[in-house]
Amino acid sequence: MTQSHFNTVFLARRTILLRTLQRMVRSHTTAEDLLQETYLRVARALAERAIEHLEPFVFQTARNLALDFLRTQRIHARTLVDDAPVSDIHNVVAPNGALEDAAHANRLLEGLNASLETLTPRQQSIFTLSRLHGASYLEIAEQLGVSTSTVQKELKLVMALCLSVAARLDH
Repeated sequence: MTQSHFNTVFLARRTILLRTLQRMVRSHTTAEDLLQETYLRVARALAERAIEHLEPFVFQTARNLALDFLRTQRIHARTLVDDAPVSDIHNVVAPNGALEDAAHANRLLEGLNASLETLTPRQQSIFTLSRLHGASYLEIAEQLGVSTSTVQKELKLVMALCLSVAARLDH
């Protein structure tokens, strides 16, 4: 069998294949996907070996793909529903987790505030303009009357300070 013969058979049977798949999986989109996968699988099989009865092979491949899809869907649904009570599913994320995260965020903010208060007024301005207002190094340098190199060095120091506060809290 040649690829061109397969293309002819596939195109001639495409509509009935699609309807068959739709009846099986009850979804036009999924049926289209399975039809494309059928084409690819049969084309791959033809490249590896000769197939004597091409049309039945195409239909069987499509049917097997649909059955695999349905089996996977059924297992997935059973796993979600049968293996865990709904109350357990709702408790996967414990309410305490949100409180712990909020407490950690508060500690981080307090630590950052305390550390940022130790900065010089120029360092505080550079940090505020850069991180809160999104100003570029050049804009900050012009506004504060310093070089961009100074802005860059000061911001590097401030960011190192912020990282050390975060690292202390994580330990």
